[in-house]
Amino acid sequence: MKKKVWLIILAVVVVLGLWVASKYNGLVKLDESTKTAWSQVENVYQRRADLIPNLVNTVKWAAAQESGVLVAVTNARANATKMNIDIKDAQAMADFQNNQGELSSALGRLLMITENYPQLQSIQAFRDLTVQLEGTENRITVERMNYNNVAKQYNIVLRTFPTNIVAGMMNFDPASLFEAKDGAENAPEVNF
Repeated sequence: MKKKVWLIILAVVVVLGLWVASKYNGLVKLDESTKTAWSQVENVYQRRADLIPNLVNTVKWAAAQESGVLVAVTNARANATKMNIDIKDAQAMADFQNNQGELSSALGRLLMITENYPQLQSIQAFRDLTVQLEGTENRITVERMNYNNVAKQYNIVLRTFPTNIVAGMMNFDPASLFEAKDGAENAPEVNF
């Protein structure tokens, strides 16, 4: 009889161990998917940062008196590219989003310069760079959405019972998400 009890206990321990291992491996896969999606977000942000010096130099040639805007774009680019964040740190994610928002705003001001310098619009290099920049902004939006979807899936699994027990024991933390900036629900006003 004792042998049967020990075999049952051993079977329960083995099944429980396999279940924990399965949940752990699932969490690791989702965590790695989240990190991969984040890497792609960083890639497209880096692409944008790499385009900016060329755009600034092109504008510099045609609009030298707009140095304040050019300096602002350069500084915003420096701030946006120096951050290396932990995607599970909500404050770091907020700071990252803020720096990227400042860069987007500075780029918007830079592109508005073209209204004052029509000859700039006719320069092929400028047109090519603005098209690439626009495409990159679209890529950023897509990759941020992909990251949020993967991070959301990871966070749901992380919080779902009984996986949350394994996640707690193994120190898995939720991933931070991109969120809209305050006031994003209001459409920008365009005046001509």
